[in-house]
Amino acid sequence: MKDRDLAVEHEWISDPASLAEFVSFALEHDRYCVDTEFHREKTYVPQLALVQVEAGGRIALIDPLAVDARGLEPLFTGPGTCVFHAAQQDLDVFTQVLGIIPARMIDTQICAGFIGYSQPSLASLMQSLVRVALPKGDRLSDWLRRPLSAEQRSYAAADVAHLGRISDIITEDLAAR
Repeated sequence: MKDRDLAVEHEWISDPASLAEFVSFALEHDRYCVDTEFHREKTYVPQLALVQVEAGGRIALIDPLAVDARGLEPLFTGPGTCVFHAAQQDLDVFTQVLGIIPARMIDTQICAGFIGYSQPSLASLMQSLVRVALPKGDRLSDWLRRPLSAEQRSYAAADVAHLGRISDIITEDLAAR
């Protein structure tokens, strides 16, 4: 199913066939962007609540409460490079919950530090590099509650919508230096 929530088109994936189809599509591209939403409160292990993936212009919001997110393994072990922003928590969640992390990755937050950004947030990089403002309202949402609102879904999709372009700009700057 595709939605147009606040101009961020995305697909909601909540069944194994849709996940397999999206992963197959993403494997055709040399790069994919990933973010997660999760809860750590009152648990020993974080609870994965949502996985956002952009590849080839498609954004998928994967519901790990409805479909086994380990279906991402072919993508994570495939030839593509995963682009994260502030990857450490996402990697911790994937390691603890799924037992896998992407084999090849780049972290735009770390790379941005090398070109002069001190502790760059995704919102600040989006604003300064691609002139796009991230939605602000749903950062502290209850990501485990279903159904997610249109605002939550748009917020989540926006986190990966421009991450590839940010990565391009930063890596071009790094190469030029």
